[in-house]
Amino acid sequence: MTSPSVGADPGPLGRIWAVLWGQFGHLLDEIAKFGVVGGIAFVVDVGTFNLLLHWGGTDAWLYDRPLRAKVVSTILATLVAYAGNRFWTFRDRDRVGYAREYVLFFLLNGVGLAIALGCLAISHYLLGFHTGIADNISGNGVGLVLGTMFRFWAYRRWVFPEAVIEAADQVTAPTAL
Repeated sequence: MTSPSVGADPGPLGRIWAVLWGQFGHLLDEIAKFGVVGGIAFVVDVGTFNLLLHWGGTDAWLYDRPLRAKVVSTILATLVAYAGNRFWTFRDRDRVGYAREYVLFFLLNGVGLAIALGCLAISHYLLGFHTGIADNISGNGVGLVLGTMFRFWAYRRWVFPEAVIEAADQVTAPTAL
């Protein structure tokens, strides 16, 4: 395969791709990083939950206490997600204060959890789907996707916002005639 010569016309599809990448490349980069961080946080959540419940059999630290295990695993996964998103996914964005970011991050994770719980409740109680598969599809499938979409949008908007350009910075000095 030969490399294109310098100054070669990329053609209409190449120009369209270049324009789209110029407009949306940064967004796609953030989405990919957000997905990686979310995947790692998911593994931390599920792994911690199962370790707390099952490691050591009936002598496990939180054996027969699944709600406590879920709270601990969710908090740990949220800490991992915050660190990954702050220092990798959204590292180029302005900081608005760690305390504010952290509180907003936890609150918005709560909203994302409520979205997943709402999907599960609708499926289980309103529609009457009582199987384990239905619960997983509604809570960990539909709910997870909708909650993740909400969190990505909310993090970009409120937790890790883009720099605000002051109106005074946009005014250019008049040119001399």
